[in-house]
Amino acid sequence: MKRQRRNHTPRFKAEVAIDALRERETIAELTSRHQVHSTVIGVWKKTVLERSQELFENPRGRKNKEQEELTDRLYRQIGQLQVELDWLKKKLG
Repeated sequence: MKRQRRNHTPRFKAEVAIDALRERETIAELTSRHQVHSTVIGVWKKTVLERSQELFENPRGRKNKEQEELTDRLYRQIGQLQVELDWLKKKLG
């Protein structure tokens, strides 16, 4: 019989990765305590190390605001191009 695949919450992943970063316990101890394979713990630890700087880049959500402005501008441009395309199809058709 196959084993059911476990889905871990982001909070659980973060806790395990932080425990691994603290290095108070070995990976083997963390593996047995959290019932997660050592490779998975290593991947989560690496992810935290690589992406931790994103937490401090835009502390007030400026990135989200800039992203929304870009999205709005692109949607307006798509709408304008769609109108122009419809007009050209009507004119040539």
